Amino acid sequence: MSDFKDIYNKVVRNKYDFGTGSWAVINKNIEMKLNKYGEYHPYQKNNDYQYSEDEVNNLKESCLSISDLNEFDISNELYSQVPGIKYNKDLGYYSDLYVGHVVEGDYRRNGSSGGFGTWILSQLLKNNEIDFAINVTESKDNEKLFEYSISDNLKGIENGAKTKYYPVEFSKVINLLKETPGRYAIIGLPSFIMELRLLANIDPVIKERLKYTIGLVCGHQKSTKFAEFLAWQCGIAPGNLEKINFRKKQDNYPADRYAIEITGKIDGKEQTIIREMRDLLGNNWGEGYFKVRASDFTDDVMNETADVTLGDAWLPEYTKDNKGNNIIIVRNPVIQKIINDGIKNDKLTVDSVNEKTIYRSQASHFKHTKYEMAYRLFKKQKNNEWIPKKRIEPSSDIPWIRKKIQDQREKICLEVPEYYQEAVSRDDIDYFINKVKPLSKKYKNIYLLKRIISKIKRILYPSK
Repeated sequence: MSDFKDIYNKVVRNKYDFGTGSWAVINKNIEMKLNKYGEYHPYQKNNDYQYSEDEVNNLKESCLSISDLNEFDISNELYSQVPGIKYNKDLGYYSDLYVGHVVEGDYRRNGSSGGFGTWILSQLLKNNEIDFAINVTESKDNEKLFEYSISDNLKGIENGAKTKYYPVEFSKVINLLKETPGRYAIIGLPSFIMELRLLANIDPVIKERLKYTIGLVCGHQKSTKFAEFLAWQCGIAPGNLEKINFRKKQDNYPADRYAIEITGKIDGKEQTIIREMRDLLGNNWGEGYFKVRASDFTDDVMNETADVTLGDAWLPEYTKDNKGNNIIIVRNPVIQKIINDGIKNDKLTVDSVNEKTIYRSQASHFKHTKYEMAYRLFKKQKNNEWIPKKRIEPSSDIPWIRKKIQDQREKICLEVPEYYQEAVSRDDIDYFINKVKPLSKKYKNIYLLKRIISKIKRILYPSK
C-alpha cells in the first residue's frame, strides 16, 4: 500500500496526472471521477486495498509521468523500421507531411478544421481495416457533456466530429475493448495515445486489438469549468448548459476567428446562443484559463506515438480559408495508402510541405510546451519538489521576459480554478471576473513589455 501511496502522491497530488484513465484499466480497485475542479483523476474504490508489487509496477509503467519509457522509446519501436521513414526532433517520425482538407462529403463542413480525423476513421472502417472506432461524442450522462464511445458504423464516427475542449477518459471504452474481440482505432490527445501505448506493452489484448491511433495536436487540456464559464458569460448559469460547439466556423472570417454555439436553459427556457470566441474572457489560449496543470509537463507537441497526427493549420496562407485546414503527419503505411488513394481519387486537397511549415503552424505551442518546460521543471527542482523525468532537462536558461510569461501563466493556471469555485458558491460571475481580470491584465502587460524590448533591440542592433 505504501508503494501505491508513493506513486499516487508523486503523480496525482503533484498534478502530473493527465486523467486518461489508464490506471482504471490496469486495476479494478481504481475508478475515474471528476473532482470539484472538473478534472478527471483516479480514485480508489476501497482505500484498504493492498496492492501487490506487480500491480504497483503496472500502474507505474502505464503512467506517462513515471514510466521508464518516453515518447521516443515508443515511437522508435513502432516506426523506425517503416520504409522511407524520416525523423525530426520536434515532429518525431514521419513518412509524409501535408496541409489540406477533405473534399469528399461533409467531413470538412462538420469538422473543426479540415475534416481529416473523421474521414480517416471512416476510411479505416470502409476498407475493413477496423471493426470499431473509438472517438469522443456527446454524453448520455447528465453529469458530463462528452465522453469516449465505441461505434461500428459511419454514423457513430460522424457523431464524433469537431474538437471538444472538454475532459474525457478512456477506461470504460478500453475495458469494453478488452471484453469484445475486434480491431479498433482510437482518436486522442498526446498523453492519451502515449498511455495507450504503455498499456499495450503491459496488456497483450490491448496490443492485439488496438490497431490504429489517430493523434491530435493539443495546446493543453481543459477542465469542465472552461465550457461552463463560457456558457455563464452568455447567460447560461452553471448546471444549465446542455450542448456546446467550441469551434463554429464563421462565413466571411478567417478560420482562426471562430465562434462558440451553446444551448442551455435561461430562466427555465432552452436557448441557443452564438458568440465570437474572441469576445469572451478566457479566449486567449496562452493565458491558460482552466488548464489541467499536467499539460505543462509534457514535451510531446506532435503526438509522436500516433500513427497519424492531425492539427489546425494555424498559418496565414491557410487560415484565410474560413472552412479550415489540417496539418497531417503520417507514420503508418496503411494510413499513408489511404491518404494517397484519397489524393489520387480527388477526395482530398493537400499540399506536400516541409518540416519548417509544420513547425511554423504550432510555433508558439513548441515554445511553451517543449522548450520552456525546462524552466518550469527548474522552478520545481529549485523548490525541492519531485519532478517527472522528461526529454527536456531542467534549466533556467531562457530570456528574462519569457520567465515572467511562464511565471504569470503558472499563477493563472493555479488561481483561476479557486476563484471560479468561490464564484459558483456565491452565484456571482462578476466576483470571478473581478478576480481574474488583474491576472490577465498583468499577462498582457508582460507581452507589451516584450514587444517594447524587441523594438528597442531592433533600433539599437538593426543588423541582427
